[in-house]
Amino acid sequence: MPIKSLFKINGSVVLGWTSASLVVTFLASFLVWAMFFGLIILWIVDGKIKKAQALHAFLASLISWTTAQMIKSIFPSIRPFIVNGENPMTITIPSDAAFPSGHAALAFALAVTIYLHNKKLGIIYILGAVLVCLGRVWANVHYPIDVLGGAILGIAVSLVVEKLHLYSFFKK
Repeated sequence: MPIKSLFKINGSVVLGWTSASLVVTFLASFLVWAMFFGLIILWIVDGKIKKAQALHAFLASLISWTTAQMIKSIFPSIRPFIVNGENPMTITIPSDAAFPSGHAALAFALAVTIYLHNKKLGIIYILGAVLVCLGRVWANVHYPIDVLGGAILGIAVSLVVEKLHLYSFFKK
């Protein structure tokens, strides 16, 4: 049963969360952090992920997010909520450019790195990354091309980090 609007002021809905908007907000704003939390749990508590695998995933995510932010500052693009005038369904309102999606880059870097080490777990994480991308589009903060660009960036960074095996540099 959807949550009804909490308040109406002059006919406008304030805090009008429905169950669908709560799901979209979770996918767009929180799922990527839940994926990180899951990685920490798998590394520390469960032991299914080794230290090198976890560090590769964190490093790939950091590099992909930073690269996405640099691209956004060089090639600014307008977000959908600015064009269509509808409010975004995210916890914070993004003020930077739309392309590429930093959330998509981060989620796919994390997911692909995990997939390269553990196929079964990686498929779950890739599904999570796809849901993050869909959430960002449904939340009205990205166009599909933005999340596609972010996903490609995240995958590429993950493959490079894995190929270079950067964990060995931190071990010394």
